[in-house]
Amino acid sequence: MKNLLLITCYLIVASFTAWEPSFENAKKTAKQDHKLILLNFSGSDWCGPCIRMHKEIFGDATFLDMAGKNLIMVNADFPRSKKNQLAPNVKKQNETLADSYNSFGKFPYTVLLNADGKVIKAWDGLPDENAQAFANEVKQLCDANR
Repeated sequence: MKNLLLITCYLIVASFTAWEPSFENAKKTAKQDHKLILLNFSGSDWCGPCIRMHKEIFGDATFLDMAGKNLIMVNADFPRSKKNQLAPNVKKQNETLADSYNSFGKFPYTVLLNADGKVIKAWDGLPDENAQAFANEVKQLCDANR
């Protein structure tokens, strides 16, 4: 019973921190809700560190709780497998985001932005710290940049 309650709570928190598919909507919502944007570049079907980051950091309940209160999250995914290809408009958006924020094509690459799209901080690769420490670092940046 306790596990069922924990799973239910996790799913509720996760539903409030869904990845925003549109960067333009993310900017509007961030401005309206006084939040920052967390933009993550990933290769969901080929990049091992990207897969780990989504599972171990972005899937962690502590991180999800912090993100729901402070962030609008956008995932710029670059899958390689034909079965995982994105819609043409999403692919174009992700390429445009990469041109602006990840010109060296690093994966995973995570950028914290203000509502106007100005870079506050960037993380190259899978963070060395655990999900809680990463969430704390992002929260401090959010608090300092409101």
